[in-house]
Amino acid sequence: MLRTTRLESVPSFLALLGIGLAAACGSSSGESDFVAGDAGGAVKSDSGVVPVFDGGSGDSGTTGPVTPTGPVADFPTPVIDGNAPANAAALFGPTSQGVTSGGPCLVEPAADAVYPQNWLRPLFTWQAANGENLFELRLHVANQIDDLVVYTDATTWTMPKTMWDALRAHSPTEAMTLTVRGGVLSNGTLQNESLGTTTTMGIAPVQATGAIVYWTTNDTMTGSAALKGFTPGDESVELVLSPTQYSQAQSTSSACIGCHSSTPDGDFVAFTTTTTSQSSWTDALALVDPDGGASGTAPSYLTPSGSAALARPSMGALTFSSAHWQTGDRRGIVSYDANGAGTNVELSWIDLEATSSASSNGLLARNGDSQLAGAPAWSHDGNTVVYVSTNRVCTGRLGNCTTNYTAPEDIGSRAALYTVPYAGGAGGAATPVQGASDSTLQSYYPSFSPDDQWIVFNRIPNDENLYDQPAAELFVVPATGGTPTRLAANDPAQCSNVTSPGITNSWGKWAPTAMQANGDTFYWIVFSSKRASSTPQLYIASMVVAADGSMTTHGAIYLWNQPANEANHTPAWDTFKVPPVNPP
Repeated sequence: MLRTTRLESVPSFLALLGIGLAAACGSSSGESDFVAGDAGGAVKSDSGVVPVFDGGSGDSGTTGPVTPTGPVADFPTPVIDGNAPANAAALFGPTSQGVTSGGPCLVEPAADAVYPQNWLRPLFTWQAANGENLFELRLHVANQIDDLVVYTDATTWTMPKTMWDALRAHSPTEAMTLTVRGGVLSNGTLQNESLGTTTTMGIAPVQATGAIVYWTTNDTMTGSAALKGFTPGDESVELVLSPTQYSQAQSTSSACIGCHSSTPDGDFVAFTTTTTSQSSWTDALALVDPDGGASGTAPSYLTPSGSAALARPSMGALTFSSAHWQTGDRRGIVSYDANGAGTNVELSWIDLEATSSASSNGLLARNGDSQLAGAPAWSHDGNTVVYVSTNRVCTGRLGNCTTNYTAPEDIGSRAALYTVPYAGGAGGAATPVQGASDSTLQSYYPSFSPDDQWIVFNRIPNDENLYDQPAAELFVVPATGGTPTRLAANDPAQCSNVTSPGITNSWGKWAPTAMQANGDTFYWIVFSSKRASSTPQLYIASMVVAADGSMTTHGAIYLWNQPANEANHTPAWDTFKVPPVNPP
């Protein structure tokens, strides 16, 4: 994984891979060079130009070999932050000084986090203990001559952009160790000095592509539910689509914009919508590309018959495949609530360009599975649909219409992942996904990786409600079936006394490109979690498949550019063409 030169001990997650950095509802690729602090150009170093894939959409991409620069000196003399005294370094003394217990707890980033090379600059957060009011944060990077050392009286510190630009250019794949210690500053002396926690982190030799769009249920800008989004590296978020924009553009009415997905070209968002008078959810398409016209406008290819097919009761947003996205073949697949009561829920394809109602939609046969079918995801090659086979659905979502999670009506709740061939819309034999169809566990909310090799999904015990479930955790399994792997990103810092299950880790979605570098393949996943409070917030995490086929998942990274006072969940990470984000 990350290089371990000049380190006396190798962190556990690095040793595993060796040298190469290996909710509520239900291909093309481009290549460019990377420059610190910009989107184009190239980074010149002692080892030459470091090529890094940037932007675009599709299922995979490749960089050349990435060789870190070194040794380099990107870190300044100790940083004095806030009201920390100028002599803080002398007060703390040697790095080993302090008792070995009772120190501050690092909570962000989580253990073994790996950042995309073009990501938001790191936010470091820790929890004080025993009245500590002065802290030393230290980052050791294998190819940096000096450690980064920060002295502060705060419990959080964000790396300056110029420093991050240099670090991400010079130190991808380098082993990094983050430590914190604290003490009580009183009358100019430091008392009760204690060593805090230590964790590892790293920077990948590849970038993340696409844009993240998510549903917030209490947007402070519009006063209602809305879609917001951003692209990698943005330090704030921007409104992508509000109910008002959609309603005005399409002369309709919408009280809410819910679960969503991107059309393969990134121009439009498909989402579930409802009005105050509706008892069910329907689907809609609306423009989000800021260069394409008025936000909320319907696509020109959407015919009246296609629009009528979208207006039927549904169980979540459409899912698309790039293999079926060209003129004459623009189709989506949705979970169709045939009677609007959640008792006859089937998979349905929709032809958005249909010229008659008879050709606008049809059922996707699921031979061998008599349960209800929800939350489908369509493979990028267009051959396979994975869905949730379940016996419990509510209006517009999986699970019962309850938020009690383990209410009596949840007893008997079951959910498993199945796949069915698309076969031109005919469907076929429904097959349980080995590793995500255990009879003692419920599996739901599946999503295909960009290369269709993996499925990420939620898992909880039987007899618990699927909706907004605290027990939810994220797993990945080979798309062809196999042994499921629990994501390391489920776990907050061990010292934080917050544990999973119990924090609603949910709705994992993949970045639109799986990148290869140094023989390893990098995947990125966004998800929502309530680990910090009762309000859901967004996090990302990486999964790396090494050249020998071994797979490792890594700790979570909090997205500090999102409003912390809003409920942000059901994210989608895709080729969305979102409006540019204004500086915060």
